[in-house]
Amino acid sequence: MQSEKITRAASAPRERRYDDACGTALALEFIGERWSLLIMRELVFGPRRFGELRTNLPGISANVLTQRLESLEEAGIVLRYRLPSPANVQVYDLTEWGRGAAPLMRDMGRWAARSPKHDPRLFMSAASAMMSLQALADRTQAAELLVTVAFHFPGEDFVVTVTGGEIVVSRGIMEAPDLAFTGDTMAMRRTIYGKAPLARDGAGGTLAFAGEADLAQSFVDLFALPPKIVEELVSG
Repeated sequence: MQSEKITRAASAPRERRYDDACGTALALEFIGERWSLLIMRELVFGPRRFGELRTNLPGISANVLTQRLESLEEAGIVLRYRLPSPANVQVYDLTEWGRGAAPLMRDMGRWAARSPKHDPRLFMSAASAMMSLQALADRTQAAELLVTVAFHFPGEDFVVTVTGGEIVVSRGIMEAPDLAFTGDTMAMRRTIYGKAPLARDGAGGTLAFAGEADLAQSFVDLFALPPKIVEELVSG
């Protein structure tokens, strides 16, 4: 019993107070704990069950996830409710204000991807993969393309719409998209960012695709990882 209490106390979030009027300091009080921002990332495209959050956040314990969700709920960032029948399950979602942090998360991802320490081979959830498309698109090039694309990941479906230079992502299935990609997020990275040759059957560990090959290539060409920063020696 004593060891259980110690474990819980060790994993409890620390209260952060910076005594600083800057909005950034206040933001860190809300989401500065480990896992908080990643939980929000998983909710950007809609509600998720507790088990779905755990699956897409490898390494987090049920205890810590519960604590972080409670903290985010108290801060007015996350809300909890029950889906109507026939689903009738409890889910977590971002509040309207909480969802306003999505552009910040995309900007942070784009900024951090320039670091030499960024390893694109690590685990990536489907929500993270979709957010990366919004963060790493060439907006000028996207302005010349109008296309709807379905992404079918194991157990998760998304629709990406490219219109007016914007990349709009939503969860769900579209009846007749212009393109459809099927596979896991590693196949997505090989195809989208690794620029592996497109293959309708997903050969070589890439995304299988349906639709016009030229249109699929034009879509893939919209995205690229940013160049890594080069360490500079500063003489003093």
